[in-house]
Amino acid sequence: MRVPMIAGNWKMNTTVSEAVALVSEMRQELDKIGNIDKVICPPFVSLAAVKELIRGSSIKLGAQNLYFEEKGAYTGEISPLMLADLCEFVIIGHSERRQYFNETGDIVNKKVQAALKSGLKPILCIGEKLEENEAGKTEEVVTEQLRTSLAAINNVSDLTIAYEPVWAIGTGKAATGGQANETVSFIRQLISRQYGKKIAEDLRILYGGSVTADNTTEFMRQPEIDGALVGGASLKAGEFLGIVTQTSEIRGR
Repeated sequence: MRVPMIAGNWKMNTTVSEAVALVSEMRQELDKIGNIDKVICPPFVSLAAVKELIRGSSIKLGAQNLYFEEKGAYTGEISPLMLADLCEFVIIGHSERRQYFNETGDIVNKKVQAALKSGLKPILCIGEKLEENEAGKTEEVVTEQLRTSLAAINNVSDLTIAYEPVWAIGTGKAATGGQANETVSFIRQLISRQYGKKIAEDLRILYGGSVTADNTTEFMRQPEIDGALVGGASLKAGEFLGIVTQTSEIRGR
């Protein structure tokens, strides 16, 4: 059975001291919640401090990005080797990376391959823009994103996919549970065609986009959705705990 996951993407928020304070506020209660993977993805500068803070707990750690080379003259970049000793998961292909930093499908693919080679577990983000959604191109867009992102990748057992419609990220306008479930189901079908039914059934697929404690139940009651990649709500201890608690109660195994 697929283990549900709630991952908090803090984006470019919190100083190191703020990150420590936020995790300290949540750590004890988060650790009590079982049957679900709880992942915190702070900025790079806070990874080491948060790692020490959650040591011995059931909370897992993730990074928000990486570069696809292991070392070299790439000023300002973070390699998978640097992350491998710090965290377990890494977010790749987030729409903000695609939009603001011009990450193409080829770049995302190289990052996924680099992460897997280094033993990191990618959380691969895909999703359509508003105009693509309104033009009925959702399936076309996610098909192409999956095709390019997973090119030449034969083993996806350590991969998690996050379906994040771009029009719902940070806008307060989440997709409905039914809409999200339909697209997640389609993504699972694509994985089944490429990797086989068993692998598709085992692959964890999250929803992301304006997820809050108020709408979590709607998403977690959908049979194909295995959790959420949470943005702004993950920066509020009570909100994030509410999302994790509801997911554990509804989808926990």
